[in-house]
Amino acid sequence: MFHYDPMPVLSRRDALRKMGAGFGSMALASVVAQAEAASGSAVSASPLSPKLPHFAPKAKHVIQLFMPGGPSQVDTFDYKPQLAKFAGQRPAMVDRKSLRNTKMGLMPSPYSFKQYGQCGKHVSEIFPHVAQCVDDICFIHSMHTDIPEHAGAMMMMNAGHLQPSRPSMGSWLVYGLGTENQDLPGFVAMSPRAQPRNKLANWGNAFLPGAYTGTYVNIHEMQPDRILDDLKNGWLPKAGQRQQADLLTRLNQIDLERQRQDQQLEASIQTMEMAFRMQFAVPDAFDTSQESKQTLEMYGDSEYAKGCLLARRLIERGVRTVQLSHSIDGYDIAWDTGHGNIVDGHRALAVACDQGIAALIKDLKQRGLFEETLLIWGGEFGRAPTSEGQKGRDHDHYGFTTWMAGGGVKGGISYGSTDEFGLTAIEDRVHVHDLHATVLHLMGLDHERLTYRYSGRDYRLTDVHGKVMKDIIA
Repeated sequence: MFHYDPMPVLSRRDALRKMGAGFGSMALASVVAQAEAASGSAVSASPLSPKLPHFAPKAKHVIQLFMPGGPSQVDTFDYKPQLAKFAGQRPAMVDRKSLRNTKMGLMPSPYSFKQYGQCGKHVSEIFPHVAQCVDDICFIHSMHTDIPEHAGAMMMMNAGHLQPSRPSMGSWLVYGLGTENQDLPGFVAMSPRAQPRNKLANWGNAFLPGAYTGTYVNIHEMQPDRILDDLKNGWLPKAGQRQQADLLTRLNQIDLERQRQDQQLEASIQTMEMAFRMQFAVPDAFDTSQESKQTLEMYGDSEYAKGCLLARRLIERGVRTVQLSHSIDGYDIAWDTGHGNIVDGHRALAVACDQGIAALIKDLKQRGLFEETLLIWGGEFGRAPTSEGQKGRDHDHYGFTTWMAGGGVKGGISYGSTDEFGLTAIEDRVHVHDLHATVLHLMGLDHERLTYRYSGRDYRLTDVHGKVMKDIIA
């Protein structure tokens, strides 16, 4: 039986290629090249090349000091003396459902608070080093988010969505701005021992091109030449590796031209090229033995402190974004120890990170990097002022504290507030989308213009929400 095989439909590019023995394709290529040259918009060989922001930025780099698990705002930076006055009671304004729906009364903070700096900021005794830096910090006490559950709230804080299906904030920043050092990733995520819950999704690229994903580093062992797996090639010298990488790139480009579009193949090309360059740049960036004895002593010897020092070394070398997550004893949501024992749990966690964070602020200022580096501290939510058991606190997504420093924000101020007991944000409320919009703004990006077309619609970090906190910008 005869089957009619219709002529395949030709795209305009195929038609031009076939017309006149290919002269149409040559003409098209010439016209495109001339147009790009005239407009100055020729596509860069690397998607990580620096890009112009939408407007003049306040900051060039972001360091996110992420505290997964939920630090308690009323035991750290949101001083609430009324907790002691009404201890054990459950006023109507705190009678709200939490994750575990605990029904116990208010619990005073087990820690004392003192005032610091010219701004007179009250800070808990468990953060004595950060307390010395309050005049450089903008405390945002009116944060709130959508869900009191770790995985979803962490996705909201790191990717602007409750599900692990959107690009992370760091990936959006590298997509929008590129990076200044082509020998290092544009986005580095680090933690000692344990990766934060959701793992890759916290620094992943989702549907953005693969070049914009974050590179994760476990900083536990701290051996520069082993900081990443398979960093060194034990068989080929540098020149031979360069020839091998160039050959693989040419073969992949031929395949990519035939397929026209293949995101995984594009990512593979960029990954191999980055891997070649990283094997020489990474050991230098992660070699803290180059630092002075004075600097090492200023940071201290905790694992998180070493991460803070590495964050400074990375942004000093042009890395766009660093996310440093806190973990302790391999626990991926370290600050969740607040459920059973705020007294001992939060103190141990603060001791592990306090000195390093304060040293990072001081070090950036000494090196002239503070004004161009935006620091962000906080978890995915806070903890309730009511008690869970005798010593713990449940999750609180209604109101919690995040702070920012450097990068064009005002220092020595407190923005927004929670109610008198610290449960719910009531003044100048700040949603996570607002925080993201502000971060992008400080980096010179309009959160409504930074979009990516995927699956028939334009996506952005702030979805259809977000407003910039203009009052905190210096």
